[in-house]
Amino acid sequence: MLVLVAPGQGAQTPGFLTPWLELPGAADRVAAWSDAIGLDLVHYGTQADADAIRDTAVAQPLLVAAGILSGAALGATSEFTPGAVAGHSVGEITAAAFAGVLSDADALGLVRTRGLAMADAAAITETGMSALLGGDPEVSLAHLEKLGLTPANINGAGQIVAAGTLEQLAALNEDKPEGVRKVVPLKVAGAFHTRHMAPAVETLAKAAAELSPADPRIAYVSNKDGRAVATGTEVLDRLVGQVANPVRWDLCMETFKELGVTALIEVCPGGTLTGLAKRALPGVKTLALKTPDDLDAARALITEHVDA
Repeated sequence: MLVLVAPGQGAQTPGFLTPWLELPGAADRVAAWSDAIGLDLVHYGTQADADAIRDTAVAQPLLVAAGILSGAALGATSEFTPGAVAGHSVGEITAAAFAGVLSDADALGLVRTRGLAMADAAAITETGMSALLGGDPEVSLAHLEKLGLTPANINGAGQIVAAGTLEQLAALNEDKPEGVRKVVPLKVAGAFHTRHMAPAVETLAKAAAELSPADPRIAYVSNKDGRAVATGTEVLDRLVGQVANPVRWDLCMETFKELGVTALIEVCPGGTLTGLAKRALPGVKTLALKTPDDLDAARALITEHVDA
């Protein structure tokens, strides 16, 4: 059984979309999405620097567009059906498109609203996120609470992402939890999945209320609790609430185990989630789509593991 996953904010790098736009019809498709949402995805995916694509209002639509584009190039849902789909944070919107809950157009429209609303919320207070590598999770969680930080992402495989004010994160850098090897600042512009994002929830809820989601045609595994969600309405409700609540990727991977997953493909810009899976899901074959050069290997993995 194969699961298709989509990465979250911070996975983007300058120029990462360039080779994908060389595929037949891809540039026109992304240009049409750009016109529809009022954001030049082609420019940001090919020419913009790291600071420009770090902007939440830019990064989120760019990641969803890249995920949908690379998934389509792979033949996701048109040529093969994954056993399950999931996304990390904003990648959940990409996964909702793969599962048929949202059309591509609705997914891009929703993520544009999400990115703008979260950027506005992030502007209220200077906040950020840092990844803790290694250490005992219980020790780290207690330490974060002492510093007033929120465990915004509990990713499994020994990784927790802390979120809070820049002052709180600076204190964490000076005073790491016992056993943590390293604290790594993330390429994001706010304390996502915390109380700092509460102002964005209402805006996103209004946008979601205008959509007509379909029920997932593939098992859709949610960041809220790792559960597979049965209805499109609940998927949409969870997408809205998740903005201000922690991502439980560790529980998503536990569900992958329970489902009997044997292979995992991460759509563009892949790498983060496959790295976690290699540590947390031993024996599961993984592949990250970074450029179209990875498509042949991904198709071979699909042939081996879909319907297995």
